[in-house]
Amino acid sequence: MPFREINSKMIEATVLPGQRLFSQRGAMLAYKGEVSFTPNMQGGQGGVMSMIGRRIAGEATPLMSVEGSGTVLFGHGGHHVQIINLTGDTLYVEADRLLAFEGTLQQGTMFMGSQGGVMGMVRGQVTGQGLFTTTLQGHGSVAVMAHGGVFEVPITPGRAVHVDPQAYVAHHGDVRNKLSTALGWRDMVGRGSGEAFQLELSGSGTVYVQASEEKL
Repeated sequence: MPFREINSKMIEATVLPGQRLFSQRGAMLAYKGEVSFTPNMQGGQGGVMSMIGRRIAGEATPLMSVEGSGTVLFGHGGHHVQIINLTGDTLYVEADRLLAFEGTLQQGTMFMGSQGGVMGMVRGQVTGQGLFTTTLQGHGSVAVMAHGGVFEVPITPGRAVHVDPQAYVAHHGDVRNKLSTALGWRDMVGRGSGEAFQLELSGSGTVYVQASEEKL
């Protein structure tokens, strides 16, 4: 695993010859060794069509390609950092939450309307999240950012997990999601007022939730 947690807001990445990492631009704090940083809009192994899709989706967060031999410290905006290890599955995460990830991962974009029908399509309009989400698939590590720290909530068959959409960070596994409404839900158990929306995740996997409703 190339990423090592230094503290809750900083990670150290080991860069090896012939292996590439990607990070959000401006996230490099310090480095040692012979390491190069190159602006990159493509990212991962998604190819040109993936890059075009992310630009159309508004998910093309500016990235740096990191190569060479050495170690790099990453952090951004004082946000808390969570390392997620993928073993062949797919991580669904908004692009602006990506701090760094291994170049072995295939990056793409998924239209959220394909999960949850019409309610999935209106998700961006009522929660502030995009209609598209970035996907990272394969074997490798990902570092994501969040406000106030992240905790993992397991999703098991027959027991759906309901998350405040503003607190949602990412999820992986065989999971379906849909947006549902519940009048007064935020008044009773969350923040805000008026009509409430819940992100319902069902199936088998893990959802990552931040300890805040603040966007990055």
